[in-house]
Amino acid sequence: MTAIRQASDTSARSRGRPREFDMDQALDRAVRVFSKRGYHGASISDLTTEMGLTQGSLYKAFKDKQSLFLAAFEHYRAARARKLQGFVGETGNGLARLRGVLEFYVASSQGAAGRQGCLVVASATELSAFERDVARHITDALSRNESLLMGLIELGQADGSIAAHVDSAAAARMLLCLAQGMRVVGKTGRSRQDMQAVVDVALKALG
Repeated sequence: MTAIRQASDTSARSRGRPREFDMDQALDRAVRVFSKRGYHGASISDLTTEMGLTQGSLYKAFKDKQSLFLAAFEHYRAARARKLQGFVGETGNGLARLRGVLEFYVASSQGAAGRQGCLVVASATELSAFERDVARHITDALSRNESLLMGLIELGQADGSIAAHVDSAAAARMLLCLAQGMRVVGKTGRSRQDMQAVVDVALKALG
């Protein structure tokens, strides 16, 4: 009985042990693969190599490629939202905070992040090939960004920093296209000055 109990205790401890990899780090690496290669272009071999996992470990943690993609996508979206908040801030008029959003995309279009590209953009280009539940995550992310932009435009109209005649919904879509477009162009190595000039022109249109 003692031997059986000891074996059972050992088995329970083994089952209760944490995974032998850092989940955030693994998802960061998965994001890199999906951003560069797209969902369909990223093979399981690409993912396991970049993540430093065996196929067995990957499937044990995420079940399948789609589950891994969704986990990586939500991890990416949450991390981006936290960084974006730092650029937007909690104070200032609507135009200033809107500039903060666009400068976040300017910064994201530079260096290693710029060359890697945006997971949302990469996924959106494959949208029609995704199952409905997966596609919903992508469209929801874009809708949240558009709503943020429209809210800041309307804030600016209320405080006088943005012209009252501006169509807030259309302007928000324009800026969404601009922001996502910067992530695409950023992969070609355009300078910060190039991107900042575009932001300046876009914001003047709201005056």
